[in-house]
Amino acid sequence: MKGISMQFHPAASAFLRTARRSPRRSLLAQACALLVLPLAAQSALAQDAAPATTRPSATALDAVTVTAERREQNLQDVPVSVGVVQGEALRAYTEGADDTLLSLSGRVPSFYAETTTGRIFPRFYIRGLGNIDFYLGASQPVSIIQDDVVLEHVVLKSNPVYDVDQVEVLRGPQGSLFGRNTTAGIVKFDTAKPSQDPSGRVNVSYGSYNTVSIDGGMGGAINDVLSYRVSTLYQHRDDWVDNTYRGPSADGTVSPKNDTMGGYNDRNLRLQLLYKPNEQFSLLASAHTRDYEGTSTLFLRNALVKGSNRVDVARDKVAFDEADNNPQAYKTHGGSLKATYDFGNTTLTSISAYETTSGYSRGDTDGGAAADYPVNGLPNGYGQSMGQVQDLDQFTQELRLASNATDPWSWQMGAFYFDGRDTTDFYQRAWFLDTAAHNPNNWVRLRNINTSWAGFGQVSWKATDALTLTAGVRATKDEKHTRLLKTADTAAGVVTYKGRHDVQMSDTQPSWDLSAMYEISPELSLYARVARGFRGPTIQGRSAVFNADFTTADSETILSWEAGIKSSLLDNRLRLNVSGFTYTVNDIQLNGNDSNGNGVLFNADKARAYGLEADLDWRPIPNLSLTAGLSLLHSEIQDKRVYAQVCALNGVVVCTVNDPTIKIGSNVYAQIDGNPLPNAPKYNLNLAARYDIPVGDDGAVFFATDWNKQGETQFVLYDSKEFYSKGNFEGGLRVGYSGGYGAWEVAAFARNITNEKNLKGVIENYMAAVYNDPRIIGVSFNYNWR
Repeated sequence: MKGISMQFHPAASAFLRTARRSPRRSLLAQACALLVLPLAAQSALAQDAAPATTRPSATALDAVTVTAERREQNLQDVPVSVGVVQGEALRAYTEGADDTLLSLSGRVPSFYAETTTGRIFPRFYIRGLGNIDFYLGASQPVSIIQDDVVLEHVVLKSNPVYDVDQVEVLRGPQGSLFGRNTTAGIVKFDTAKPSQDPSGRVNVSYGSYNTVSIDGGMGGAINDVLSYRVSTLYQHRDDWVDNTYRGPSADGTVSPKNDTMGGYNDRNLRLQLLYKPNEQFSLLASAHTRDYEGTSTLFLRNALVKGSNRVDVARDKVAFDEADNNPQAYKTHGGSLKATYDFGNTTLTSISAYETTSGYSRGDTDGGAAADYPVNGLPNGYGQSMGQVQDLDQFTQELRLASNATDPWSWQMGAFYFDGRDTTDFYQRAWFLDTAAHNPNNWVRLRNINTSWAGFGQVSWKATDALTLTAGVRATKDEKHTRLLKTADTAAGVVTYKGRHDVQMSDTQPSWDLSAMYEISPELSLYARVARGFRGPTIQGRSAVFNADFTTADSETILSWEAGIKSSLLDNRLRLNVSGFTYTVNDIQLNGNDSNGNGVLFNADKARAYGLEADLDWRPIPNLSLTAGLSLLHSEIQDKRVYAQVCALNGVVVCTVNDPTIKIGSNVYAQIDGNPLPNAPKYNLNLAARYDIPVGDDGAVFFATDWNKQGETQFVLYDSKEFYSKGNFEGGLRVGYSGGYGAWEVAAFARNITNEKNLKGVIENYMAAVYNDPRIIGVSFNYNWR
């Protein structure tokens, strides 16, 4: 809901930051910035403001509509654990120009996100299930869906979300109805769509480090049958991290200077056209483009000291001796056609989509100059890596036929096709100073092809006025093919690779789910769900960089059970949804390292987990809104046969390993049986509140805050005294004025207000740390109309 009358809701935040532009402005950047002008020009249209009698008080909560089962339903009627973030709340979390997807981490129970490859490679985890591999071709058990389009490749998953209506996080296997099979869950984004009614909104913000963010959209009728919406996101931050290294460069690329890393320019534009000649047929065409330049993740060498996970190294200084100050850049383009025809009793939907991207990311992976920063006395270094997607193309096609009736039967059925292929270069340098052995030019080019075919169906039966039963099934064939195109292993270009040059894997598996929803009263319902899903086989080709053979993992399967309550209490002023779950993943795909720190895929016997998640929305007194979320998780790898290589330089362990270890050759391995899944927080708690103090007939002063606290989280497969976080927390604050019955807001804000330095990831061999962003303070402005 975007009406002017809703703006006092706590989630109704968006912000104007008076923006100073980056001196580097492409046409796309200018288009993003110029969107503010026509938006501002529309202020005269905001004359249909709600009367003062609509000022918010302790009234009923608004209903939340979701599409978790591919049709519009009330959140309280869906037998699935769904976390919802409204667009206004999401814009509040990202007012400091944070990455949209990463900002959701911890804001939805059981959802976690992180990256060690900058803004172009986020990794997602739901209920502890994810993939820690930073290989560009890695598959992930969490699926990202934007406007009904599956985004499979990790670079495509990083596509920013803007002018968004709502985010839904569907927890647990969702393979029956949605695109690619997923063992963990789905993050589903729905953006604002064209309509015949003129409408728009803009958020502008300005903050620390010359941080600028513009997120907006506007649209309306072109004629009686055609409408449009144009949306944009422009984010900029100046470089703010110094490179202090002044010694010889390993590769001649280093240009040490102040304020040389940490900044970015992210320019995005989307145009949608809706053709609706009659009530039966509609055609929605969408096209988008992204032009991104930034800094890859900064690894801070020796930020961790053996025996402790405490981090004391400054966030704004590094000593990188190579990798050209960690640049990364990507250009992404895509589009989709969604055609819908209503036959009366049924509706046919076709969704065709194409995405393409290319770019590179470069990083000093050892986190600094080895001679100046030895790890535990071991001067090991010159390690850098680069991944470059030469060309990536993804095509998807879905057909779906669904009944329009819902009582007592409703059904849908369809077919899905996926084709993704990319050509990717990997470069990695390793130079071991103590042995003088070096590999100055390790480089490979790989061709990855992934195709998938599926047929699916679902049926729901309203057995009684209170009981609804639902069953869904999908059969999927998933094929992967990785081929080594080129390799050069020495400075002279002599090819020495002896491994397999061509690997193909294929599997066909069913996915299914059964659920029941029972309405005890209009205020309280119970539900239960059991679901099976699978993730297809995976190929790790990056190992060829060090003349190691491709590694592979067979399909993993999951059986998940959950049950919960959905309630609307206190005259619908309190909404509390709680679910408990347990699951078993058989043949779980895990990722470790080989002796070169290269990714290695393998299957473990199984992983088990159980936990609880709760979502609360509450309006206890007039003008006060509270939201909260809690997740609890216990996960455990179960396989006494599997081991993971531990932190070591030249055969010397540099961290404190708590697991039993064995030594094979010069490498040390830890038994991981009984350990939790990596990046699976034991608990997560988030709280948000907003209080409005009415001023005059149409305004209010407001105070809003949000906080997130994260329980113990292991970053690697083995247990150590260094590579985990415990008690991470961050908070945000907004103070401002809302006027015009909620049509506009101006505010001062702070993100990470206490300037916490949280450990978010590690590079084990170099005791290197990845931190969260520093505190950002700024001002914001939000204006919307319809």
